[in-house]
Amino acid sequence: MTTRDELGSYLSTLLEIDRFKDYGPNGLQVEGKPAIRKLVSGVTASLAFIEAAAAAGADALLVHHGLFWRGQDGRLTGWLKHRVAALLARDISLFAYHLPLDAHPEHGNNAQFGAKLKFTAEERFGEQQLGFLGRPPQPMTTAALAALLQFRLGRATVMVEGDGRPIKRVAWCTGGAQGYFEAAIAAGADAYLTGEISEPQAHIARETGVAFYACGHHATERYGAPALGAHVAQLFALEHEFIDVDNPA
Repeated sequence: MTTRDELGSYLSTLLEIDRFKDYGPNGLQVEGKPAIRKLVSGVTASLAFIEAAAAAGADALLVHHGLFWRGQDGRLTGWLKHRVAALLARDISLFAYHLPLDAHPEHGNNAQFGAKLKFTAEERFGEQQLGFLGRPPQPMTTAALAALLQFRLGRATVMVEGDGRPIKRVAWCTGGAQGYFEAAIAAGADAYLTGEISEPQAHIARETGVAFYACGHHATERYGAPALGAHVAQLFALEHEFIDVDNPA
């Protein structure tokens, strides 16, 4: 068992939240009961996740996508009211870490995504050093990398092949990081992996020869929260459970 404040303080220090310019608040977003015995981790603080975690006996939730974002209206109405009300009614705390969880070198989304694919991370790149650059287990074709992604992630990947060069250096940044593609090219990648693709990336891939893979926002970010949850559960002798609410995005 630990306390809400002890857990929050540890996570803030571990993830170095003060060094990130982010799109919303990192840390405790909804205050629940002081004592924590069971922690439930997940990708997004959706109503389905909150209700499933409550049914599992959670005292606190640990997620990547929290409730509050820059530019939001801010009023507790509609879907946001229902999510907050579900937490308050059960006295459950919500901890959310966005970019700090992407970036952590061991428990973060990018580190865990690379480990899932058995990539060797060698460098960091991009704004706030969120992107990872490294090597696959061995050089592979673009089709072989697409097959590996589908096998490991359990879903089809959108691939823009580039010039078909062998993939020797690969860059990745989970979630909606399609804007990092040009930084990955400048860093020397033969292929770039992220969650989403927008209109410009297909043209850039064809014109530069660097392959682009859109693997799914949710699919690429399923790994940081459970890894971090397992770490703090072991450290503080907590019960921990990861609940994955499927998302086609």
